[in-house]
Amino acid sequence: MTRNLLTDVAGLSVGSADDARLASGVTCVLFDAAAVAACDVRGGGPGTRETDLLALGRTVERVDALVLSGGSAFGLDAASGVQAFLREQGRGFAVGAMRVPIVPGAVLFDLLNGGDKAWGRFPPYRELAYAAAAAATAEDFALGSVGAGLGATTVDLKGGLGSASAVTEDGVTVAALAAVNACGGAVIGGGPWFWAGAVERDGEYGGHGLPQRVPAAALTPRTKGMPGQNTTLVIVATDAILDRSQAQRLAVMAQDGFATALYPVHTPLDGDIVFAAATGRVALPDPVFALTRLGAVAAQVVARAIARGVFEATALPFPDALPAYRDRFKG
Repeated sequence: MTRNLLTDVAGLSVGSADDARLASGVTCVLFDAAAVAACDVRGGGPGTRETDLLALGRTVERVDALVLSGGSAFGLDAASGVQAFLREQGRGFAVGAMRVPIVPGAVLFDLLNGGDKAWGRFPPYRELAYAAAAAATAEDFALGSVGAGLGATTVDLKGGLGSASAVTEDGVTVAALAAVNACGGAVIGGGPWFWAGAVERDGEYGGHGLPQRVPAAALTPRTKGMPGQNTTLVIVATDAILDRSQAQRLAVMAQDGFATALYPVHTPLDGDIVFAAATGRVALPDPVFALTRLGAVAAQVVARAIARGVFEATALPFPDALPAYRDRFKG
């Protein structure tokens, strides 16, 4: 039975932790065994940790976890919390008698969403991330305004944490996890239609499909914020056996899901990134066409995860907070 979540991919677990007063949080993906991983950055204002390690030709080719966090640059501390948790479990890259958990991550900007960011000397993201790792599950997990999605917004609606999954015709599972804090919007002309309506499955974000005609006004780009104040973060995972080069191609192809689900996207104002990870359970029948099919389906699940992140979100309880999709379209 599928859950339509990242945890449909065997060999990983997902955990989130957040602080309602802070209006921010952390979401992490832990791998049962170190996974081959890569990343592709398209936004003009990224905030990342250890992404250089994911480039082709690097010595360490596998990661123990991936982390998505609010807090802008302060949220880069989150990876240290997950690293601490994994070290207690004896996980990590062996260096002599030491083990160093490999935990790349990325952050989104949610510092101006109305939450109390007066945290004192040290930001809370390391401790939130440790709690997220300790809470990680390979079963169902919450979507919407939780974890890294708690403080997220789009240009006109509350953003959030979304996920979706699919199985390719080759029997390979691929799924996405998205923290949607986009510079642009996920809905057409104010809604109720999602830009990703064409790839929706089983009414997972309302079942409205696409309008008969896209209003001309909807094609005028609308954006929020200043450079660095946005970013949609995505983790794509598969149970396929991939090498680093194939994982990199998967990340590149999965980026097409952003263009399906958001408008505009990959702007100078965003830090959009896709991490791709393979848990290595299922062999591809061939290295070219099966990877092509996997990447095409990955782009669809990314688009669906982004739309679900907005659909499942709830509004923040602050003055002038953006409405949630379900508040605006109760019917």
